[in-house]
This record gives sequence, structure tokens and C-alpha cells, in this order.
Amino acid sequence: MATVTNVNQPVIKVGNGLAGRTTIVNVAKTNMTDAEVNTILTDIAFDGFTIAGVSCLTESGVFTSGTTDNIQVAVQSTATYAVEPSNAHGVTGAVTTVLAIYA
Repeated sequence: MATVTNVNQPVIKVGNGLAGRTTIVNVAKTNMTDAEVNTILTDIAFDGFTIAGVSCLTESGVFTSGTTDNIQVAVQSTATYAVEPSNAHGVTGAVTTVLAIYA
């Protein structure tokens, strides 16, 4: 009887191949506008983070100014992103939380 032996067992390690440290940040604010998103992203970059991507995890996947309440931002840096629980990045009513860290 023939047997199959898997000699190449995968090794799962926490980490990433994106950059030194990639953090997924959720930005929440009721009815966010384009101007508010621009202010937030500009301030994140000013804080020394590279913005690797911005997404909107809505049902349609589309950001609608004045309607969308959450966006997700992938930031890269060797620094740790500090959440802002109120008036995040200078926008009244905005809050940031960290969804994931790939280090």
C-alpha cells in the first residue's frame, strides 16, 4: 500500500512582507466628508506614517462623502500608531482604533 508523506510542513509565523510594521487603523465618524478624510490622512502622514492604502468596508465598498461612517487605513512605519479616542487627527467627532498590526 502506498503512503503519502508531506515533508514540507508549513511553518506559520506572525509577521508580514509589507514593511517593517503595518497597522490597520479604523477611522470612525458619523457622516464623514471628503474634507475630513483629507485632514485625517494628511495628519497621519505628518505624524510620520506612510499611508499604504485606504479602504471603505461598506456593503458597496464605496466611500460616499457625508454618508460613510468608517474607513480603514493601512499605515506603515517603525513607530507604533497611537489611537486617538476623540477628535482624531484634528477632526471633531472622529475616533481611531487599531484593527490589526503586522510587525
